[in-house]
Formats: sequence, C-alpha cells, structure tokens
Amino acid sequence: MNIDTEDMISNIESEDKRPQVQLLFKNLKKELPRLKKLLKECHWVYENKVYRFYHSSFKVYMLQGYTEDILSALRNLLPDTELNDYFTLIIEEGTGKEFKREDNKQWLEITLPILEAFFHARYFLEMAVKYGKELKYPPNLLPSGWASLLYLFNLR
Repeated sequence: MNIDTEDMISNIESEDKRPQVQLLFKNLKKELPRLKKLLKECHWVYENKVYRFYHSSFKVYMLQGYTEDILSALRNLLPDTELNDYFTLIIEEGTGKEFKREDNKQWLEITLPILEAFFHARYFLEMAVKYGKELKYPPNLLPSGWASLLYLFNLR
C-alpha cells in the first residue's frame, strides 16, 4: 500500500474536524431529547394530516405550524448559519397560508406545497434524530442522511 492510499483510508475513517461541523454535532447531541420528542409528536400529525389532505379538509393547513416548529428546532442546531436555499424555498412556499373557501377549487395547487414543506422538514428532523443517536462523532465517510444534514446547513 502506498502512502497516498494510506492517507486516503485514514481520512475516510477519521472524524470531520471542521469547526462548524463539530458545533453542529455538539448541538445535535445536546438537543437530541427535544428533537426526539418533536419527531414523536410528528408521527400522529403525519398520519392524520396526510389523511386530511385526501379528505380535502382545511385541517391540512395545520401542518404549517408543525413545519415551523421543526424548522425552529433545526435552526437552533446552528443558529448563525443560513439554511440550504432549496429547503428555504420549499418552506417559504409551504407556510404562511390561511384557508379560504375558494382554495377548494385549486386544492392541489394550494395544499401540495404545505405537504411538501412538512415532508422535507420532517425528513431533516428524522435524519437529525437518527444520526444524533447513531454517530459517536461526525465522520468523513458520510452516510446519506448525515450528508443531507450537512447540505441543510450548507456544510457539504
């Protein structure tokens, strides 16, 4: 084995020492109980509000509050860091809506962004909980979900 290959293997197996990644990981471990609780609350919400979408019920609009709660919890992990532009756009398009009767005529156009924002927020919450529990340190060899979290905070 030559030196370059040994260095490469060493880097793959080692910890990501970048300060922002270390801070994210530290805060993730600290906030893990709160994140787990929020994820548990979202289980019923997920099941019920997706049903409400197919039932064409205005109650699907309630997902926005949960999306904002998740967003707040995620932002707290690295409060001074801008979140991923795609994620930010998805959240903006799927929050801040108030039900109006005429929304029923454009149900899919109006409510799909609400669901999409919740799904993306919930995905990142799930990844935060999963890797907050599983990882002992932030690795250089990235599981896809951890890599997604790094993208959320523009660290990948």
